[in-house]
Amino acid sequence: MKDKGLINKLLLGLGFDCKDGIWRVTRGRNFRLFGGSEETHEEMQEKAIKMNEQLDKRKKTLDDLSMEEFMEIAEKLKMFKNKK
Repeated sequence: MKDKGLINKLLLGLGFDCKDGIWRVTRGRNFRLFGGSEETHEEMQEKAIKMNEQLDKRKKTLDDLSMEEFMEIAEKLKMFKNKK
């Protein structure tokens, strides 16, 4: 059993492209998402949900994943964008 006083790992999504003045916030299992345009925020939500699905398939939590496993899932979900 984990100590309830410990801080668990979570995904943090930050969107900086909001131009409509709406402050979007979504909290979910293993993630917190802040900001972004409607499109960006929806994309962050989708990827966070898919990350949770991958964790469930592996029967793991973010706390249990190695960095290599995390990066493997993140690459599969295209969580990192190369914008030029």
